[in-house]
Amino acid sequence: MDVTPDGKYICVSGKLDTHETIYSFAKIKSLIDSKTFVGKDRYGVPILPFKESLHGQVEIGLGPLHTQFDGHGFAYTSLFIESKVAKWSFNDMKVVEKIPVHYNVGHLCIPGSDTEHPYGKYLVSLDKWSLDRFKNVGPLLPQNEQLIDIAGEKMQLLYDMPLGLGEPHYAEMIPAEKINALPFYKTGTNQVSNVKDRFAIGSEKEARIERRPDGVHIYMTAIRSHYVPDQIVVKQGDVVHIHVTSLEQTQDATHGLAIDGYNVNLSLEPGKTNNVTFVATRAGTFPFYCTEFCSALHLEMAGYLLVEPKGRVAHGGM
Repeated sequence: MDVTPDGKYICVSGKLDTHETIYSFAKIKSLIDSKTFVGKDRYGVPILPFKESLHGQVEIGLGPLHTQFDGHGFAYTSLFIESKVAKWSFNDMKVVEKIPVHYNVGHLCIPGSDTEHPYGKYLVSLDKWSLDRFKNVGPLLPQNEQLIDIAGEKMQLLYDMPLGLGEPHYAEMIPAEKINALPFYKTGTNQVSNVKDRFAIGSEKEARIERRPDGVHIYMTAIRSHYVPDQIVVKQGDVVHIHVTSLEQTQDATHGLAIDGYNVNLSLEPGKTNNVTFVATRAGTFPFYCTEFCSALHLEMAGYLLVEPKGRVAHGGM
């Protein structure tokens, strides 16, 4: 189901019906107010008369699915079985044009179509298959997104883009100028809450290792091109809490923190604080290192987590 931008109609389609069925909100409301029903379903919900609820129907084609709107009186419906997009007029309820896509289209995207004021000059067809479209690199093929110009008298295919992220669904497109992204976080920011993280530290002087009742807490900093501390000693069985703050304030100066053998891999954008907790179940020496190229000394940005075996008397660290 897709609702028209003016909110007056519901467009309904499905793979097994060649029609786009358009229901009128006003007619539905009137039928409900007058209690004009044709019966009830097995749950006791009243059933509205089909024809009296309609604004109209359009013979679209084989396998209609999703509909988008351009704000100029035209609707665009994907045809899954035909592998086409149908452009149809909302005024005279007729198909104006169809354009082939590649293959098995599902969802569509026109900028602003899901708002009161569509403004798109382009349509993106989110296709489920891409056989014969791109270089074969193995049995797992990408899906295909196709950019179509709908501003002219005829629809025109402009570009194909392979998409290797599973079946594409419900994309939205917005003008790039609406994005006003932060260049970097203020030092110590929790990226989820966008406020200072309670475990954040502001300088290397604050870096430390503390043993508490709930485990060992490591307050760490990261900056080109080293960690402080870069040597961590804990005991086998300890609960380890690592709180790492990037001291960077330069855009795109991203670091990472991976701990070999403990499935830890953090992304540290400039100014961000990240926290991870794990149990030191395995004794041994485990390297940790930066996973984002950050400077000429990137490979030097590393350290070691030493997990002392149970029963061993600690000679240092925590």
